[in-house]
Amino acid sequence: MLGGINNGLFLQSFGGFVGLAMLIIVLKWGFSSNKPMIITPIKVGKKDQYGLLQPLQTPSSYIEAQMSLQKLIDSNIKATLTQTLDGPQLMVFEKDVRIATSVLGK
Repeated sequence: MLGGINNGLFLQSFGGFVGLAMLIIVLKWGFSSNKPMIITPIKVGKKDQYGLLQPLQTPSSYIEAQMSLQKLIDSNIKATLTQTLDGPQLMVFEKDVRIATSVLGK
């Protein structure tokens, strides 16, 4: 006994500090990286280079594209407006192409 206190309890209290120190070391090792995390710039591509998204008709202007996008969103169709090499382009998933075309009336 160290000065009348329970040695087991005394040593157990330091176990938390040792465990915390080990956790800090493991987390620093796990989340460290040799290279900085840099977000690469978004590259503009052709309208057929967008994976699962299929292009709809090409709008004549960005304003017309934004109005068509709002129509699709109001009809609960997941759509996005992106800038491609061909200009602004509405994109939807393949399963929604027919529905989106009928909503837009073309």
